[in-house]
Amino acid sequence: MSTQNIRKLRPDAVGSLEQLRDGLRQFLVGKEELADIILCGVLASGHLLFEDIPGIGKTTLIKALAKLLGLQISRVQCTSDLLPSDILGVEVFSARQEEFVFHPGPIFSNFLLVDELNRTSPRTQSALLEAMAEGVITINRKQYPLPQPFMVFATQNPSDYLGTYALPESQLDRFTAKVRLWYPVDAQERKIFGAASLNPLDALPSAELGGHAVIEMQKAAEKIQVSERVVDYVKQVIDRTRNHEALKQGISTRGGVIWLRMARARALLYGRDYLIPDDLLALAGPCLSHRLLSRSSGSDNALILDSILKSIDVE
Repeated sequence: MSTQNIRKLRPDAVGSLEQLRDGLRQFLVGKEELADIILCGVLASGHLLFEDIPGIGKTTLIKALAKLLGLQISRVQCTSDLLPSDILGVEVFSARQEEFVFHPGPIFSNFLLVDELNRTSPRTQSALLEAMAEGVITINRKQYPLPQPFMVFATQNPSDYLGTYALPESQLDRFTAKVRLWYPVDAQERKIFGAASLNPLDALPSAELGGHAVIEMQKAAEKIQVSERVVDYVKQVIDRTRNHEALKQGISTRGGVIWLRMARARALLYGRDYLIPDDLLALAGPCLSHRLLSRSSGSDNALILDSILKSIDVE
């Protein structure tokens, strides 16, 4: 990646992308492409869903990202008795002020880490929808804006685990991408075992970016040029998902827009001010697979999507 090319786009905002990428890759040895997906999610002002077994470093990775960016992070551990107010906050009557006073919940941070989202009730899951879509929450008909930038990182156990509530399609569609870390590669896991008593976040440098710089990066990504040829390609893919015999639900309009936003972010990450089909292909799986609803419970959405992508010529 050419840092010079990036700086031509927005020199005051995106000159540190190379360092961010390298810092995040320390936690993704052998899976460097995941660092690109995660950073694209940040640049696209999106939300990420991590689906994996417990104990493989999802929480540590997201905390590392927050430290690298210099952003505030809050964490919520989901349980079956978690209430929406435990995340959003609550109004409490103050005898001194003779009125209800709002006490903000953990959602009022730049990064909200929601661990095991599918272990809490659908009512609590849905409390995140307005925040993820509009960057505000509503309590007793009053709207409260969230800090900017704002991003939700949710983790969930595989759906066949006991005691889980599957996320509905409307909630899945709010997530920009769904990713899986899987087990660490052999060399990385040995390194983790050797430093088992150490906090891996201690070795990260203190960030000097902050929210303003991240917002400037996001604005730069929005200015990446998209040609009519690329738009036509996106439309073809979406139409094929909507008419595929193995699918009863294809990609929504929101899904197509999010896919393009992520591809723009990748173009910025690779030092370009224009989008190419390779940007879309690299992000198709994480951005689109979780939005598809197959007719058969045994179908693999990733394989269906791959067959659709291969059936369309990229000029």
